[in-house]
Amino acid sequence: MARKSRPNMSEMYLEENKDQIYENALAEIESFELPLGTTLRSVYDDQPNAHQRFMEKLDACIRNHDREIEKMCNFHHQGFVDAITELLKVRADAEKLKVQVTDTNRRLQDAGKEVIAQTEEIIRCRVQQRNITTVVEKLQLCLPVLEMYSKLKEQMKVKRYYSALKTMEQLENLYLPRVSQYRFCQIMIENLPKLREEIKEISMSDLKDFLESIRKHSDRIGETAMKQAQQQKTFSTTLQKHHNVNYGRNMHLGRSRILESRNEMTLKRTFEEDDEHDEEVLTAQDLVDFSPVYRCLHIYSVLGDGEIFENYYRKQRRKQARLVLQPQSSMHETVEGYRRYFSQIVGFFVVEDHILHVTQGLVTRTYTDELWNMALSKIIAVLRTHSSYCNDPDLVLELKNLIVVFADTLQGYGFPVNRLFDLLFEIRDQYNETLLKKWSGLFRDIFEADNYSPIPVANEEEYKIVISKFPFQDSELDKQCFPKKLPMSQSVPQIYIQVKEFIYASLKFSESLHRSSTEIDDMLRKSTNLLLTRTLSSCLQNLIKKPHIGLTELVQIIINTTHLELACKYLEDFISNITNISQVTVHTARLYGLSTFKDARHAAEGEIYTKLNQKIDEFIQIADYDWTMSESDGRASGYLMDLINFLRSTFQVFTHLPNNNNDHAAMSGKVAQTACMSACQHLSTSLMQMLLDTELKQISMGAIQQFNLDVIQCELFASSEPVPGFQGDTLQLAFIDLRQLLDLFMVWDWSTYLADYGQATSKYLRVNPSTALTLLEKVHRGMRDSSKKNNIFAQFRKNDRDKQKLIETVVKQLRSLVNGMSQHT
Repeated sequence: MARKSRPNMSEMYLEENKDQIYENALAEIESFELPLGTTLRSVYDDQPNAHQRFMEKLDACIRNHDREIEKMCNFHHQGFVDAITELLKVRADAEKLKVQVTDTNRRLQDAGKEVIAQTEEIIRCRVQQRNITTVVEKLQLCLPVLEMYSKLKEQMKVKRYYSALKTMEQLENLYLPRVSQYRFCQIMIENLPKLREEIKEISMSDLKDFLESIRKHSDRIGETAMKQAQQQKTFSTTLQKHHNVNYGRNMHLGRSRILESRNEMTLKRTFEEDDEHDEEVLTAQDLVDFSPVYRCLHIYSVLGDGEIFENYYRKQRRKQARLVLQPQSSMHETVEGYRRYFSQIVGFFVVEDHILHVTQGLVTRTYTDELWNMALSKIIAVLRTHSSYCNDPDLVLELKNLIVVFADTLQGYGFPVNRLFDLLFEIRDQYNETLLKKWSGLFRDIFEADNYSPIPVANEEEYKIVISKFPFQDSELDKQCFPKKLPMSQSVPQIYIQVKEFIYASLKFSESLHRSSTEIDDMLRKSTNLLLTRTLSSCLQNLIKKPHIGLTELVQIIINTTHLELACKYLEDFISNITNISQVTVHTARLYGLSTFKDARHAAEGEIYTKLNQKIDEFIQIADYDWTMSESDGRASGYLMDLINFLRSTFQVFTHLPNNNNDHAAMSGKVAQTACMSACQHLSTSLMQMLLDTELKQISMGAIQQFNLDVIQCELFASSEPVPGFQGDTLQLAFIDLRQLLDLFMVWDWSTYLADYGQATSKYLRVNPSTALTLLEKVHRGMRDSSKKNNIFAQFRKNDRDKQKLIETVVKQLRSLVNGMSQHT
């Protein structure tokens, strides 16, 4: 029983739970607040028969609700019936009221049609008035914008771009923001950047045209600036001279007043002429319109691209500077090439200086200095290169003048030009070199045209003409009557004049170099020294070495150089006079002409001696001795007599030279004496070498006798005093070596020679043992060969046995002396 009751209790509990679940599900369905899917799923997912049970519960619930509705309807049915009854009563009144309202509405509508029409008209007018007011207000805002835009277009049309940019700025900042909602304003806003770019392009195009214009006109600008600088310099020089004249005027008051008034009138006239000329001269602004660069600068500054514009301008100008600094290949051929080159450079920097002073920031002093330093280095390199090609001193001088004007012009614009003046000193050296080359040709022409004979003067006028050209003074010559001859030849005054011309030419280059008189004096003296020591000296040396210059010409050259040497002091005075520098100044250089002309004289003297010796050698070469002759001819050789006659006639030329003063006489006499002594010594040496010639193997005593006769003629020539001034037998001593050697063989005095050898009182002191040995061996061989040819060998041995033994003994003794000398040495 107990077991059966427990299952029933649990079943009942489950059953109650299921009923509760269905009730909850129905409550949820009735509420319509929760989704039904979940509720229905909970019903159907519990048990297999849940659907049927749920449907039963649902039907029961529906029957309950139907009963409640029925109860409620039964409760309110009487009220409903009463309301319907009252509504039917009101229906008749409502119909009557409807008719009245309809009639009233019809009458009201008819009466309000006119009012409605007037009201609508009033509303329409009010709307129009409001619209008009709005339009007026908007037009008042838009009209200034349109006016400004129209003004902008007009400014663009007349190319007032800077004003146009200002107008754009006002449009953007002031006017357009007020009416930015309108479409035409948006179009304007879109067009403004395009207009700005158009203005930039147009202004840049104008700038390019400006750059092209100044490139074309830079040479004219530079030429104008250089003319103005030159006129200013001339004006300053004239003014300085005027002050100097006034300062030095201190005597004859009445006369000085007249001169002062004349000078003032002259100076005033000069100034007026300069002013008139200045009015005719165009400036850079007259030649080039600078407004494009101003406009472009302002435009780019307003647009905020000022730095871009500055960089572009400087870049283009640097390119133009490189083009301007590039010279033509043929510039060095004419001065016009240099002038055009300098004019372009000056024009370039004049424009830059103008831009520097009329604009702010476009060109700075640092930029111009940097550009000038670059240009200056290029200019100096170009001038160094092209001036080196120039061989014409006149062209170099004109180049120098152009450089000075070029430097003065740019210095007036504030550019440093010290390096240009340093370059002028380099060009001055080259100028001096071209002058030296030119004067070298002049000197050669003068020497070629000279006849190397004294200058004949027939009367006083001719004498004064020569004296005016050359500072010649000779009191002895002045006492002589005309006609007479000056000691120098025609080349001397011509050389002197050309040296002075050279000094003038050198002085021309030193002008306008901003150097002191002392420096100019030093430069003139140095260049003159170069002319004398190098050019003139070289020409003299070449002249002396020429083969067609004979002994007479050489003597005249010696006389000429003496007079030129004496004239050097006058050249120093000449330089001092043109530079106003006294010669007593400590730093004043001296002319080296003295050494130049002394060297030339020494060279001429040496050439005289050389030519005499060469002539002697020519005579010696035609000598034809028979070294095997048994006896002499009894007279001197013909070649030697011809040689002596030549020497005698030659030295007569020396003695007949015009010795108008003691110096000339001493000079010509010394040269003649030295030449005579040199000729005799050379003749003696040549005769000695002839005897000792290694190719000559044997000599007969007859040949010795013939040779002795020739030497006697030489001694007679020396003793005849061919040139006056030798003391005693000085000239004969030139043949003493030959005389003692020949006496030794002619007398055959070997015992005396050997006994007295080495003593100061020896009769044969000048005979060297080796010389005696050589000649004795040749004589010995000659004796033996002669005996063999005559077939008298037996007789020779019989008659000359003692002489043969003597010769052998002497030979041995001479060899021992020679060996002793070599050992001692």
